[in-house]
Amino acid sequence: MGYSKEIVFDKTPSEVLDYVVKWANWLGNDVVSSDSWTVSAGITVDDSAGGSSPLRTVWLSGGTAGTTYTITNEVVTTDGRTAARSFYINVVDER
Repeated sequence: MGYSKEIVFDKTPSEVLDYVVKWANWLGNDVVSSDSWTVSAGITVDDSAGGSSPLRTVWLSGGTAGTTYTITNEVVTTDGRTAARSFYINVVDER
């Protein structure tokens, strides 16, 4: 039986912040060959990085205060496996 574990981060509309998805435990001896980021409309992917690392990083900006956005990282491995993990960005008023 599975379980749901939501990961939520707060940011303000003016912040540009980086977020990391760690794939090492899931990968085992496999290697990420490619990945992509999908985000809800209204928040912006400024950049992403990962290379051959099991750590996938995305830099996000914008968003509207009071809105929660879904951020998803999908990976494909050299062994042909695919998986996706999501987290949420809750945009809050400027501090």
